[in-house]
Parts: sequence; structure tokens; C-alpha cells
Amino acid sequence: MKDFKLYTITGEEFHPNRDMITVMEEAIKGGSDIIQLRDKTSSKKVVFEKAKQLREITKKYGVTFIVNDHIDVALAVDADGIHIGQDDLPIEEARKIVGNKIIGLSTHAIEEARAAQKNGADYIGVGPIFPTKSKVDVVDPVTTDYIRQVVKEITIPFVAIGGIKLHNVDQVLEAGASRICAISEIVGAEDIQSVCKQFIEKIDQKVKI
Repeated sequence: MKDFKLYTITGEEFHPNRDMITVMEEAIKGGSDIIQLRDKTSSKKVVFEKAKQLREITKKYGVTFIVNDHIDVALAVDADGIHIGQDDLPIEEARKIVGNKIIGLSTHAIEEARAAQKNGADYIGVGPIFPTKSKVDVVDPVTTDYIRQVVKEITIPFVAIGGIKLHNVDQVLEAGASRICAISEIVGAEDIQSVCKQFIEKIDQKVKI
């Protein structure tokens, strides 16, 4: 998979009066290089329609497109990959269905990260680092300690996620992360492009050191 710095998830609840496609296009223009469609409440048909639109826009800008949970939708729109959780299909089974597409897996502990790497995940989500309101069934924050464990042991790419804002991202980068996922901070912002650029600036500064 192409390497990335800034991963943005749709998070429509954080921009109720703005069109999702417009919001995600702003994020892409600001430098987001992975976009994930996460919709746990709409009908399959609605999710498919959103995915189709996002696939078009991500293709236009050459950005990686991931669908959360809905493997069938990901295949139907030819997304670049899927993102699954600990309670979803095992990676080995998902791999049989999606072939060489990207598979990302959420992890909350080093044992899960080790298993994800062993079983063939292309990247892992590491979090939630801080308390977050973007998921209903969220686990307790894993803190930046978990990032430090992953940096020591895991060789596949990982993205830090969960409650990450411009005011606390430095702690995440100092712990060793070089890829960030933000939801509400980006999609809920008045100036989405500016927020994305500020995140990337901080990542670039850290990676240079």
C-alpha cells in the first residue's frame, strides 16, 4: 500500500449541515491521503451510494479509499481496501474475500497488534489514544504508552487514532507515531484544509527530527 500521513474518516455526525463529499474533498485538498467511509447506521444501499461517490472523488485525486466494515460495498465500488475491528471477520477470512486489497485492523493492545501483523494486516489502527466521542462502543484510552510498544515491535504501518486534536498531536508524534487519524478535529472544522495542513506540518516537523 502507498504510505500515508493523514487519515481522515467521514464522521458525518460532526458536520451535520455540510455535504459529506464537499467535506471530504476539502480534507483531500488539505493533504489527507487516506479517506475512510465509516457509516454504522445507514442502510446498505445508502452506504453503497456514499461509497460510490467517495470512490469517484478519491480516484480523481489519487487518494487511497477504505471502507469500514462493509466488505461487499468495498468490492462493489472497487475501493482500495477495508478496515475491520476485533469483532469482525478474522483477517485470514477477509483476505480470501478481498484478495490483494488493503486490510486495516483496529487494535487496542500489543497482543492484538502482534496477531494482526502475523495474520497479514496491511496496517493497524492504534488507539484510542485519548478519550473520544466518535465511536459509541469505544474502549478505554490506550494512551501514548501503546504507541511506544508498537514502535518497538511492529513493522507494518500503524496509524494513531482516537481523540487526536491539533493541541495534543505533539504527544502522539513524540511517542513515535508518524501517521495520524483525526475525525472531529478535521471534518468538524470551519476551515478543513487549514486544519489538515497544520496536522501535516506537525507530522513533517517530527519526522525530520
